[in-house]
Amino acid sequence: MDDNEPGRQRYIRQIGLISKEGQERLGDAKVFILGIGGLGSVISVYLTVAGVGNLTLVDFDTVDATNLNRQILYDHSDIGRLKTEIAKKKLERINENVQITAVSKKMNEKNAEYLINDSDLIIDASDNIEARYALNKAAIKEKVPIVHGAVSAFYGQITTIMPGETPCLRCIYPKNIKKTNFSIIGSTCGIIGSIQATEAVKYITNKGDLIKNKLLVWDGFRSRFDEIRIERNPLCEDCGVC
Repeated sequence: MDDNEPGRQRYIRQIGLISKEGQERLGDAKVFILGIGGLGSVISVYLTVAGVGNLTLVDFDTVDATNLNRQILYDHSDIGRLKTEIAKKKLERINENVQITAVSKKMNEKNAEYLINDSDLIIDASDNIEARYALNKAAIKEKVPIVHGAVSAFYGQITTIMPGETPCLRCIYPKNIKKTNFSIIGSTCGIIGSIQATEAVKYITNKGDLIKNKLLVWDGFRSRFDEIRIERNPLCEDCGVC
C-alpha cells in the first residue's frame, strides 16, 4: 500500500498495529458471514470499516420489528425487506472499497459447500443449529476456519475453529439443541460480535493469539468473562479422529 494513496488514511490508525502488509492481506481476504442479525450486523460493520476486501453475506430472513433492539444495520423503514439486500447497500456506503456479495438463501447440506466457495474464513453468526451443522461439515471438508459466536439474554460465547486441529461445532453441540429463550439484550450482540470481528482480523493478519480449544464465555449479568476448555470428540460424526 502506497503511503500517498488516499485510502491509506482510512486505515492509518490500524496500520500501526497490523502493518501495511497486514492491511493488504485484509484487502485481499474473502470472508463469509452466515447470519446478518444481531451478531452479523456488528461483525459486518467492523470488517467493512477495517477494509476486508470481500464479504459474502448469507441470510434468508427479512427484517422484523422485533429485530430492531439489536440488529444495528436496520431501522423501521427496513421492516419486511431482505436483510442481505439492505446490509449490502448500507455497508457499501460505509466503505465503497469493499466488495459485498449478498445471498438471500437458507444454508443447508446441499448448498453449503457451494456457498462458502473460495472463502478464506467463515464467521458463524447464525441462530439456526441446522445451518450451523451444514456449515460445519462444509468447512471441515474445505479446511476453512470458522469464528463461532452465539448469544442469549446477557450471555455469549466465542471460539475459533481450525479444521483438523480444534474441536468443531459438532463437538461443541453434539445434539440438536432447540432454542427456548429468545430474550436478548442488544449490547450482548455488540460485545460478542466485536470479539468475533477481532478474531477475524487477527487470523487474516496473523497477529495475536486466537481463541482456540476453548470457549470464551461472557456473563453480562455479572460482567465477567470465563474460559472453558474444549476438546475434540474422537467419535464426532463430522470431524472424528478415530
